Amino acid sequence: MSEPTKETTAAAGTQASTHRNEKVGEVVSTKMQKTIVVEVEMRKAHPKYLRTMRTTKKFYAHDEHKTARVGDVVRIRETRPLSKLKRWQLEEIVRRSNLAQAEETIPQAV
Repeated sequence: MSEPTKETTAAAGTQASTHRNEKVGEVVSTKMQKTIVVEVEMRKAHPKYLRTMRTTKKFYAHDEHKTARVGDVVRIRETRPLSKLKRWQLEEIVRRSNLAQAEETIPQAV
């Protein structure tokens, strides 16, 4: 019959609110300003045939400093709605693509 005190509910509330959904996927587009398109691959069993199916879904993510490039593997985190389609934010770049590294080493012809 003991009711939770305000301190325990406040501490539990801060932990629950900080946990946000995260996904790992590949950057497929960086053409917009401060926005990247991340394609996440999901695998799940078919309901009837139980064969593993591969499905992909694209997410629009906010990239404040424009650090991600096409081909990079990134981690995105769920956030408040930033625009009509943007509900995710770039958390970190997990792996750089080889294509992006090759472009950096080759000087541009003028």
